[in-house]
Amino acid sequence: MLLLASAARAADKDVNRWHATLQQIQDRAVAENISHHVIDQVIQEATFMPGVIRSDRNQSEFRLTLNQYITRMVNADRVRMGRAAKKQHADLLRRVEARYGVQPHVILAFWGLESNYGTFKATHRMSDAFLTLIYDGRRQTFFTNQLFALMKHADKNNLSISYLRGSWAGAMGHFQFIPTTLAAYGVDGDGDGVVDVIGSLPDAMYSAGNFLRRLRWNKNERILRTVRLPAGFNMSLCDARTRKNLSRWQAMGVRNPDGSALPRADMSAGMVCDARDKNRVGYLVYENFYRIKRWNNSNAYAIAVGLLAERLR
Repeated sequence: MLLLASAARAADKDVNRWHATLQQIQDRAVAENISHHVIDQVIQEATFMPGVIRSDRNQSEFRLTLNQYITRMVNADRVRMGRAAKKQHADLLRRVEARYGVQPHVILAFWGLESNYGTFKATHRMSDAFLTLIYDGRRQTFFTNQLFALMKHADKNNLSISYLRGSWAGAMGHFQFIPTTLAAYGVDGDGDGVVDVIGSLPDAMYSAGNFLRRLRWNKNERILRTVRLPAGFNMSLCDARTRKNLSRWQAMGVRNPDGSALPRADMSAGMVCDARDKNRVGYLVYENFYRIKRWNNSNAYAIAVGLLAERLR
């Protein structure tokens, strides 16, 4: 009977398959000892979300250039808000650094890019989004894992499923953690016995710090260096995969923006640049850049984190 009401709200799809999806989730949840309270919240109140399927299937193929992305993400307003947040949350940021070894300007850069310092609040009920995507079947295993991580998180922390809202793809809170990432790295930062990365900024920041520490963040190393490329530079080297010693980049004509020589240091770096950039701006990227890519596997995102962090230092 718990499934009938949900099936009735699913008239615009294959009701039998929706019913079977809910039944499978319910059976597995019972087998994994998730509380009946959480199961009821997920199954009884389940709502099919066709817009989520449209979003998943029709993600835009349009891609910003690297410079366009940086201009959009590392703008004056975001820098201003980040500097204000640095003052407002100075004590919390110091505690995070003391515990996890991640500097305040780095935490702020991730926070700024992920949720614009908490001002962006996604509103999808994530259990419904996951159920819909599981039903759709394109990435069924991934979204099933996310749903069960979400249910177990709600159970463990006595949180309502309806409270756990996020993006259509399941990212939630100040740092846009997906449930499996939250399960692995979530921390109770405010000491109330609950890990709540949506409503508790200390929990969110401690969790972000924990995640970066586990990625082996090195507070003594920079993320990147902005450089000027010579005319005729081989743009096939701009995917960050090829690493060379700084002396080798220097020999290839790479310079600081003011034209001065690169530092004489025995260290290697990759290169990120955009062939469409007529100003020949590039970025030498160091180990922390590659650690950022394990958070979000995008060169542009990692460059934006690095540049915003520099502005907030």
